[in-house]
Amino acid sequence: MSKYDEALFLYNGNADHEEMQRKLMYAIPKLSLAIKQLHIVQTESIEEVKKVCIRYAAKVDLLLILGGDGTVHACINAISPLKKRPIVGILPGGTCNDFSRVLNIPQQLEKAAAAIVEGHVVDIDVGKADDRYFLNFWGIGLIAETSQNIDPNQKKYLGVLSYFMSTLKTITQAKSFSYAITTDEQTVQGEAVMIVVLNGRYLGTQELPISSLQPDDGKLDVLIVKNSNLAFFRELFSMDHPDTKLKELNEMMYIQTDRLCVTTDDRKEADMDGEIVSGTPTEVELLPKHLQMIRAK
Repeated sequence: MSKYDEALFLYNGNADHEEMQRKLMYAIPKLSLAIKQLHIVQTESIEEVKKVCIRYAAKVDLLLILGGDGTVHACINAISPLKKRPIVGILPGGTCNDFSRVLNIPQQLEKAAAAIVEGHVVDIDVGKADDRYFLNFWGIGLIAETSQNIDPNQKKYLGVLSYFMSTLKTITQAKSFSYAITTDEQTVQGEAVMIVVLNGRYLGTQELPISSLQPDDGKLDVLIVKNSNLAFFRELFSMDHPDTKLKELNEMMYIQTDRLCVTTDDRKEADMDGEIVSGTPTEVELLPKHLQMIRAK
């Protein structure tokens, strides 16, 4: 018996044709077991992705996205403002696929399709920065500069390794900036090399060792990183231990909130889920349980 009456399966037509045919061969037969009527749409651009999502949103029960973090980001921004939003299932089709990892989706496509069919629907928080939406993170400083430093050719041929290469390059060149963050509870200001507002737990395929990070807890987790040195990484990894006292951290600051305003002395470009789309000053808020998504069992 079908779990869904009607679904949209969306994929990027600009990917390698033979590779995409293999992916579709793995995914479609598995998914069709749970769907009565399946619309398959090949998109050629991010703008077309948005238009297709909006066109089908009110018609389908389920939106299936085969793509990377950029495609997922475009789909989420298309449907989040709508009154009727379909359930979302993510099939990993990019380099990092970070939010699919948050949802425990296997990174092998055939297993991912089976996990979508057998998975359960959960309510997921969504972040909003000014007029745009994010699932995984919003960030300025080191994280945005890392995205900008990625060589497109290296990304194509080296995949995840290109992110690590860019990170190493960016860390050595990191410069601090002045900031002020205002929440309903407090105002903090100082110098930082990176500020990242988190809803997900993965960055560049790496799981952050912060036990409180959950995409359905009604909170945004804010990391203010003062220095990109070894001491910072020691403090970061210490956050996975319950005995860590947050007030005693020296190289970073950690805040949980549901809304914040970020200002900087000089405008800083912001990265949202791997896309450079905005800049400071920015107001960031959480939309609790805004989307329904499929999580693997």
